[in-house]
Amino acid sequence: MVQLPTKTLTLEEFLKLPETKPASEYINGQIIQKPMPQGKHSILQGELVSSINAVVKPKKTALAFPELRCTFGGRSIVPDVAVFAWKRIPIDENGDIANVFKAAPDWIIEILSPDQSPTKVIGNILHCLKQGCRMGWLIDPDERSLLIYPPGQQPEILQEEQEILPVPDLFGNLQLTVGQLFGLLKL
Repeated sequence: MVQLPTKTLTLEEFLKLPETKPASEYINGQIIQKPMPQGKHSILQGELVSSINAVVKPKKTALAFPELRCTFGGRSIVPDVAVFAWKRIPIDENGDIANVFKAAPDWIIEILSPDQSPTKVIGNILHCLKQGCRMGWLIDPDERSLLIYPPGQQPEILQEEQEILPVPDLFGNLQLTVGQLFGLLKL
């Protein structure tokens, strides 16, 4: 993550700024630009969004969003994948999905990029959990490992290929192993 040099802004001032590419986040009064996604990050993100939506969208239980700005609890973050329970997806006056999401996702998935600070990413996951998120994942493609953050529990590391990745209760039909997840990196 690249920290942009700027004067201290309020969250409201930050939200009025034009979007950057890659996205910038507002964390503890600082504007921090996320790193540009690279190959491993992009394939994992795309495949996870597709896999999750294939299970939850037909049943209208949830929806996974890539790079969705979520503003809540004094922060404005852009998780790699934000999954919201269907009934919590904000709707605009036309009945369409709203552009602005002012709540923590039910499930946050972050994929560690090279040169990205794990501490800042973990901080976002912990912030989401404090705000009602049901689970967080931190995927490290280089280490072929996942840190699972269930709310109110000790984080768990998964590295064995046969281990089934836990998902929030709402998304119980999704079954993916560590080996299947990192198998997505192969052509």
